[in-house]
Amino acid sequence: MLFRKKGKIRKEEDERLLIAIEQMKQKYDNHRHYLDHSFDPTDDSRNQMKLVESLYSFLIREARIRRVRKDRL
Repeated sequence: MLFRKKGKIRKEEDERLLIAIEQMKQKYDNHRHYLDHSFDPTDDSRNQMKLVESLYSFLIREARIRRVRKDRL
């Protein structure tokens, strides 16, 4: 009985991780598009891009460590 609950919690957290990855990817793409089309991007926008990029790469690494894939769920 305990193992069923553990599997259910893991599946829910994996789904949350995938949703977070999708949201962060969208945010990353938006920032990348903005910087690519900016004539003179500010330092703040570059720093924001670095932050978004590092968060996105962290989530991707976490999914890789946990062996989470979209097609598995």
